[in-house]
Amino acid sequence: MGKQRRVKFSMGSHTTNGVLEYIHSDLWGPSPVESHSGCRYYVTFIDDFSRKVWVYFLKAKDEVFGKFKEWKTMVEKRTGKVVKTLRTDNGLEFCNKDFDEFCRKEGIVRHRTVRHTPQQNGVAERMNQTLVQRARCMRIDAGLSKKFWAEAVNTAAYLVNRSPSTAIDFKTPQEVWSGKPSNYSGLKIFGCPAYAHVSDGKLEPRAMKCIFLGYATGVKGYRLWCTEDRTPKFIISRDVTFDESAMFGQRKEFGDLAGTSKTDLGANQKVEFEVDAPMENGVDDTSEEQPVIDQNDSQSIAAHRPRREIRRPMRYVDCVSANITNPVAFALAVAEEIGREEPRSYKEAMEMKPVDCKWLFKIKDGISEDEPPKYKSRLVAKGFSQKEGIDYNEVFSPVVKHKSIRVLLAMVSVFNLELDQLDVKTAFLHGNLEEEIYMKQPEGFVDSEKSDHVCFLKKSLYGLKQSPRQWYKRFDAFMVLMSLCEITKNRAEINKLKQLLSSEFEMKDLGAAKKILGMEIWRDRDAGLFTPLAQHFKFDHSTLPSTDEEVEYMKSVPYSSVVGSLMYAMVCTRPDLAFAVSVVSRFMSNPGKAHWEAVKWIMRYLKGSSSVCLVYGNGDVSSGLVGFTDSDHGGDLMKRRSLTCYIFTLFGCAISWRASLQPTVALSTTEAEYMSLTEGVKEGMWLNGFLGSLGLNLSKPVIYCDSQSALCLAKNPVYHERTKHIDVRLNFIRDVIEEKLFSIEKVATEVNPADMLTKPITTEKFKHSLDLVNVCKV
Repeated sequence: MGKQRRVKFSMGSHTTNGVLEYIHSDLWGPSPVESHSGCRYYVTFIDDFSRKVWVYFLKAKDEVFGKFKEWKTMVEKRTGKVVKTLRTDNGLEFCNKDFDEFCRKEGIVRHRTVRHTPQQNGVAERMNQTLVQRARCMRIDAGLSKKFWAEAVNTAAYLVNRSPSTAIDFKTPQEVWSGKPSNYSGLKIFGCPAYAHVSDGKLEPRAMKCIFLGYATGVKGYRLWCTEDRTPKFIISRDVTFDESAMFGQRKEFGDLAGTSKTDLGANQKVEFEVDAPMENGVDDTSEEQPVIDQNDSQSIAAHRPRREIRRPMRYVDCVSANITNPVAFALAVAEEIGREEPRSYKEAMEMKPVDCKWLFKIKDGISEDEPPKYKSRLVAKGFSQKEGIDYNEVFSPVVKHKSIRVLLAMVSVFNLELDQLDVKTAFLHGNLEEEIYMKQPEGFVDSEKSDHVCFLKKSLYGLKQSPRQWYKRFDAFMVLMSLCEITKNRAEINKLKQLLSSEFEMKDLGAAKKILGMEIWRDRDAGLFTPLAQHFKFDHSTLPSTDEEVEYMKSVPYSSVVGSLMYAMVCTRPDLAFAVSVVSRFMSNPGKAHWEAVKWIMRYLKGSSSVCLVYGNGDVSSGLVGFTDSDHGGDLMKRRSLTCYIFTLFGCAISWRASLQPTVALSTTEAEYMSLTEGVKEGMWLNGFLGSLGLNLSKPVIYCDSQSALCLAKNPVYHERTKHIDVRLNFIRDVIEEKLFSIEKVATEVNPADMLTKPITTEKFKHSLDLVNVCKV
């Protein structure tokens, strides 16, 4: 009893006669450092007969079951054989109800280890040790950050499969698995400099400098990290020249490759910043990692390790949030902004908790294509730590609508007004704070003699909850004081206004307006001011994802981001996309392949109609404000709700439109049209009031509807049994008609442009509807 010892482990052996007869598997993780794609684990599957290893990277343990099914399907399709036995440990990722039930149905025998006995799963455990050791050596030798452990592990697995193994008589796993000898002609040193061939023009360079980070899967090419573009990215290329004589961490040209200036940082400093960049060829099934660039003054990462002092930069800290290619320019911009705006008075905060702050960096594109990008840096406060009633009270601030801008564009074109654009530099810093707010000293600019002090804010800083409101109040008060409320086209008056604004605020005159909120503007004094979905697309419950494979496929598709981009284009200048975007946006939380096909259809339509835009100034000037409403009864096949659609024109040009589902189910076509007409009247009232505030006196607005029954219901003040269920808020339209604020009239469906917002229509009718609201090609 007192001298009991564990039984000695004997040398295990398996008499497997072919591939997939016996599989070893194990999960490694969690990694102390998260990869760029958020992975902290990887799972390995090892064939006992060939000793070939497959590696899959995971974000969570519960993904093991899905990866096993994916791997099983792949190897069985390739070999024509089936998995017979699986050996794992007793981890819950392998021992759960779903996993056991799947193996039972597939006839897979499970071999598990005894508790606290990992030696019984020695093949998988030793493979994990081999992969991690090799990956660690390659990463350190290449001078890459720890976040690249997944790229290094993936390359290590590739090399293990092509290295001789004593377990299979010094043959390579790839040779035993495929029956063909391994090809070593394409092997290169991990992390070495590489030059990929490009053809950007007759006078442009024919190669760009990259970093070699492994081998692509499914294509005959190399995975490279390119940093010469404005946006660093992964590329896959076969036309590559490698410089294996010098590793990346030992190259003196590091600054040029990373897009940074060559500055002497000292022998005891290390500057490390990380960059996120999109994958050029979509989703990679081996690793989603992106390189981190380490700048070293020495020739080797381990040569002078005892003398190196690793510390953070003094003038920029948070560079992860932007694609930074020139950090020196950022540092200079930071110093310039600090000298101009950083408060220099310090005051002790006795009872109030100071607000924290941080630095933000961004590369801002120029307004025109010829204007170079600008490096922007800004000190912002962490407003989420503010407490209501103590640090702030009111935070409301008006925000401009796109329809307001379109109204101004229509007026500028019709009345031949001037349209100039001004930019307020650091606008929020002009606001005056009404509360007493303290902020911690910004990192990199801490007063060594007063390190326990905090900043007393004199001006509203970016990030504070009240900053937008304080800036609006300051600007509004100045405009009212100077009585700058009249509309004029006198150039001298406009220049005077610019001088007044520049004397009060730090302004930048951008000249004639070219781009507002993402809307590009072209102006032709003679021609005016310029600034879908097929019928077979019908979505119901059958189009939702029905299998796990389809769900996994849709996770790799950028559905939400693409629909969001389409939605912004629709809101700004493309009323022709309103119906299509309304349909595909209903499935943002659970899209299927059919929905993705519809999105690609819309993108193809956009590619073919890139010259279509809003045109102001060519319409009927005498028409004034006109609205069109329509509805599609039960158009939503999921919940049978109807669509509310309207479009308004000013002087014959579109300024406001909408296509959205109604909140309730309409019981008849009349009710659906009536609800749509009500929403149109509400929008018309706001537009009419806005035009009145601009001093534009128009005739009584007219709203057209193609449903005679809805018009009769709106004009009939008597409530009867058939309409008593209609919501009270919808019946305010009757009061509007009685007060003669609007005129509602009947219009034929053929000349109702709102019809294109309700359903897919023929090409001829679609073009005619666009012509009615002055949306055409230029």
